[in-house]
Amino acid sequence: MKVTFGQKKHILGDKEKNLNTIKETAKKERERTDLLVLPELFLSGYKLRDRLWYEAEEIPGPASEEISRTAVENDMSIICGMPEKVGRKPRLRNTALLATPDGGIHKYRKTYAVNFGPFEEKRYFKGDDELPVFETPQARIGIVICYDIFFPELTKALSQRDVDVIVCIAGSPSLTREYFEKVVPARAIETTSFLLFSNLVGREEDIYFWGGAEAFSPKGRSLGRAKLFEEDVLNLELDLDELIKARKSRPVISDTRPEVMYRAADHTVEG
Repeated sequence: MKVTFGQKKHILGDKEKNLNTIKETAKKERERTDLLVLPELFLSGYKLRDRLWYEAEEIPGPASEEISRTAVENDMSIICGMPEKVGRKPRLRNTALLATPDGGIHKYRKTYAVNFGPFEEKRYFKGDDELPVFETPQARIGIVICYDIFFPELTKALSQRDVDVIVCIAGSPSLTREYFEKVVPARAIETTSFLLFSNLVGREEDIYFWGGAEAFSPKGRSLGRAKLFEEDVLNLELDLDELIKARKSRPVISDTRPEVMYRAADHTVEG
């Protein structure tokens, strides 16, 4: 399976230019990739605050349909973060769009909105409870978004549903870099799945996004990394046969006991 990380700088609040970046990258990489991955909220930018209400769209909608056409024309799947309107409900969703080469438009909505330090997502975004798994021509894919990666129950649940690849799209600024560098490979090891990490790059006001897109094998080995703090396009090939070898040598998926998690959550020690 051929993967491309489109670590491109986005323009805050300019969907048209960001869409053009997606289309240009897809066209340029069409012979080299099956899956093009772009970061969290790439379509709009991250720190839009109240402007998010005007940049958000329903899915399907004009932007998602344009990305879908791009996926079909270039015979690839595309993952891209965007703000999503959901009916007339008071809060938006922080969503990962997955467009497949057969014209399918799919989505994962961020489970855990982050609301500490410089982050104020809960003011705008509502967390979601669905954890879908997506069939693409090459692999079964699960998606998480940024802060989600710090909740191992999400990736563990995906591993119990036979995913091959877990994609984490992120908007991680430089102050959180060290945490992601430790947690992301750990999630690959504990799920024995390929883990793809795609992060925003560039500056928005006082926030510097560090880029550093990276892929990890089911044993947590780095398969390649994009540049730090710079635009880059990283092309890698995943050998899906590694999944069988990794899961035979370390059977964490088959040995997982979901009832233990629930029992531990209900157990209180009185002191």
